[in-house]
Amino acid sequence: MPIELTQVDHAPLMHGYTWKVANEQLLAELIAHVALGQARHVRKILLKVGSALPSPVDNVWTNAAELLTVPVGADPWHRDGWMFQVMSWLAAQKAKPNSPINMPHMIHAQKGFDGIQLDLDATDTVTAVVIFEDKATINPRETIHDEVWPEFKKFEAGTYMSVLVAETIGLLEKRHGIDVDDVVQKIVWNEARHFRVSITVGDSHSTDAGRRRLFKDYDSIAPGANVGRRRGETFYVADLRAWMDGLANKCLAHIAAVKAASV
Repeated sequence: MPIELTQVDHAPLMHGYTWKVANEQLLAELIAHVALGQARHVRKILLKVGSALPSPVDNVWTNAAELLTVPVGADPWHRDGWMFQVMSWLAAQKAKPNSPINMPHMIHAQKGFDGIQLDLDATDTVTAVVIFEDKATINPRETIHDEVWPEFKKFEAGTYMSVLVAETIGLLEKRHGIDVDDVVQKIVWNEARHFRVSITVGDSHSTDAGRRRLFKDYDSIAPGANVGRRRGETFYVADLRAWMDGLANKCLAHIAAVKAASV
């Protein structure tokens, strides 16, 4: 697994993990294969229930390269945001490998949830629906305050309930032994809707005190005694745009190598 997780606990405000990239080349290769439409196979490898990736089908090379390329004169935020969503997906599976999770989006800035994961107990009963917000930004506190908290308030008010129910049912369709109606009823109950913010940070938010400043007000946005409702994940990177450029170039080089080998 290319991402290492270190647990942090700032109860009652929030809990979660910090991320560290342990193998940048492997991370680039996994992101490249997700871009090639092979997320399901990547997940099998992570869960150690599969050992090899199949050859890409049809002409997927162009679409994969587009996901990882910033058009001339365009802003890199969409590309970087997509790569960070894939990183979040990988980190979420490392933290809870047996929890159902939706696949990464395959379109930049696609509408909908950044991610949905179901928490299961020892009896395989769904105990929570975890809603993701993933942000690759150089302004983490402003992004959380101005973009993430307003969205979470809407979830708490039930604004996206029908979409959340539909997404959850989709995750459960191929899962045997789970009472879908029971899960839907739990979603209606606020305490079963959990939240997970994943965000890039610099020096000012990389310490315990910095994370408390970063996630200030989380316990009022998603209230309740259960700190499990409030997950916060941070990835420290000193120069975000330069690092993302380098990672994207490694992804593109791996796609080119896979294409050459498939000819």
